[in-house]
Amino acid sequence: MKVTVVGAGAVGASCAEYIAMKNFASEVVLLDIKEGYAEGKAMDLMQTASLNGFDTKITGTTNDYSKTAGSDIAVITSGIPRKPGMTREELIGINAGIVKTVATNLLEHSPNTIIIVVSNPMDTMTYLVHKATGLPKNRIIGMGGALDSARFKYRLAEALEAPISDVDGMVIGGHSDVGMVPLIEHATRNSVKVSEFLSEDKMQWVVEETKVGGATLTKLLGTSAWYAPGAAVSGLVQAIACDQKKMYPCSTFLEGEYGLDDICIGVPVLLGKNGIEKIVEIELSDAEKAKMQESAEGVKKTNGLLQL
Repeated sequence: MKVTVVGAGAVGASCAEYIAMKNFASEVVLLDIKEGYAEGKAMDLMQTASLNGFDTKITGTTNDYSKTAGSDIAVITSGIPRKPGMTREELIGINAGIVKTVATNLLEHSPNTIIIVVSNPMDTMTYLVHKATGLPKNRIIGMGGALDSARFKYRLAEALEAPISDVDGMVIGGHSDVGMVPLIEHATRNSVKVSEFLSEDKMQWVVEETKVGGATLTKLLGTSAWYAPGAAVSGLVQAIACDQKKMYPCSTFLEGEYGLDDICIGVPVLLGKNGIEKIVEIELSDAEKAKMQESAEGVKKTNGLLQL
């Protein structure tokens, strides 16, 4: 099992670290355009192998895609990160060109790879990869929902004053501050709906804090977060590599599901050895359907800025 991570910045390096520490991949290749940067990150990570007990080989390369040949899964994190006050959508002009070039180069050397898109605006970048490559939809996956759901569970556990292992919940819709649809009515604490424990006001607080989860961190850090995004990617990669059939909300190309068409947006999917094995359609309330429709309109508006 060979995994390539394009972009050796904070998010890319975190992806590589968490994938290696889970010890299911034989090799992780880090690639970056900055001379020596990926090689340095890979060496630093390899020097943790004996300390963290993993045998995954991590190698780095400066823009040499031949080193990525035969990758089973490729993760695209490259592009500029958000700065305080920036929306994910404002990154589109720069990141679209980068992501398109990266996807083309990856497929030249690994024609059967499954691509996971992390670069923002993530739903639109996932759509771009779909349109630019013509790959089957099961092999193009946008990461956002897995990260947003982790942030949702963090806020739920905080509001409930509960251990996070007690909490379950999911975020669908677009990976943006206004587009996320945290499914608060479906969220549970050990199978009991959270509405049994939390007031309407507190539940609404959880929803709103989840939606600005990335922006909150960008304001504090001065750049995009990296630990949780890296962990989210590693979860998706492991589900595919180990054929787990695990359910995550991911951005995927829809053709009528959820009443949406010709769009990549976050919905629950089952991940296995073929990438997206199944799109799971769940019953949404009228309010949730309306929010999902509104989210889709926002994503389509951003997609309209692409020069396809």
